[in-house]
Amino acid sequence: MKFLWGSATSSYQVEGGIKNDWTDSGMDAGKASDHFNLYENDFNLAKILGHNAHRFSLEWSRIEPKEGEFDKAAINHYKKVIKALRDRKIEPIITLWHWSIPIWLKDKGGWENEETIMYFLRFIQKIIPEFKRVKFWITLNEPEIYSMNSFLRGLWPPKKKNIFIYLKVRKNLIRAHKEAYKIIKNINSDAEVGISKNNVYYEAGSNPLDIFFKNIISWWWNFNFLNKIKNYQDFIGLNYYFHNRIKNLRFNQNDNNRVSDMGWEIYPEGLYYVLKGLKKYNKPIYITENGLADAKDKYRSDFIKEHVEWMKRAIEEDVNVKGYLYWSLIDNFEWDKGFEPRFGLIEVDYKTMERRIRDSAWVYKEIIERG
Repeated sequence: MKFLWGSATSSYQVEGGIKNDWTDSGMDAGKASDHFNLYENDFNLAKILGHNAHRFSLEWSRIEPKEGEFDKAAINHYKKVIKALRDRKIEPIITLWHWSIPIWLKDKGGWENEETIMYFLRFIQKIIPEFKRVKFWITLNEPEIYSMNSFLRGLWPPKKKNIFIYLKVRKNLIRAHKEAYKIIKNINSDAEVGISKNNVYYEAGSNPLDIFFKNIISWWWNFNFLNKIKNYQDFIGLNYYFHNRIKNLRFNQNDNNRVSDMGWEIYPEGLYYVLKGLKKYNKPIYITENGLADAKDKYRSDFIKEHVEWMKRAIEEDVNVKGYLYWSLIDNFEWDKGFEPRFGLIEVDYKTMERRIRDSAWVYKEIIERG
């Protein structure tokens, strides 16, 4: 199969008109980027930019707005989205859960309630037969980021700070993925199933304590979840954003010579190292997110070029990378940070919903064409 080049989005961040646990907690995306109505136009632009793959998510709260009641119109909408991609020869890569849940499920305790696994599996059993021709399924997006920010740091819904709940949620998500994997493969044995996993490049100097700390935190963050599901995935989806230098047992001692609008250090070689770390699983790897907030489009062209160069170096060293998806196709609602961060290859005017292709998107197109 040819290498997949493209971009990614998630439903709550771009579609608009959604009511879920995030809106219920006061983080309302409102109209977002109105992708729900403008998806064909957005995919036309993706096609112009040379993309042959696109990752997006199904909004659970649209499909099952009330417990046990599945909205046929919502399912048909996503069928049209898939057809629109296929008509443009763009491979759909579908995420089943990208952090948001229906309000009725939030009221039952969400992911800290073990019963949510059952509700998630019921949702999947309903969905997969509706989309049998879809090849690529991502069950969970960055489960460790979600569990940390929602149940350890208290930043995201349900805004709790409890290490024991955090560990319970991780356990529930691991089990949810394993059971989801079995259901999807049973319905469609040709499907490719994985998760999107956020991995960080941790670096330490010569201090033995720093090296020990780095090894422990890298094992927990980068590999523990994957180790638990290694026999239940056909590929690994990698989301890479962060480099983290450890000095004197302190995090984030980075040089920060170049940073995104979110204050994240731009460190392309980190992608090479996290890819090398995943080689041991002997699975195809798709980079399912890699991007930066850059409203002035100052760094994005070099960001993409440099990350792709380091990806290609990993490929030359026999890391089985099969695709690269930039985050994101269009500007989006960035969770607790709102609309200010601009990640898109395509700029969105949130007042008029007008789209404008950024210069970096054309640079990315040239990279795609060179292969």
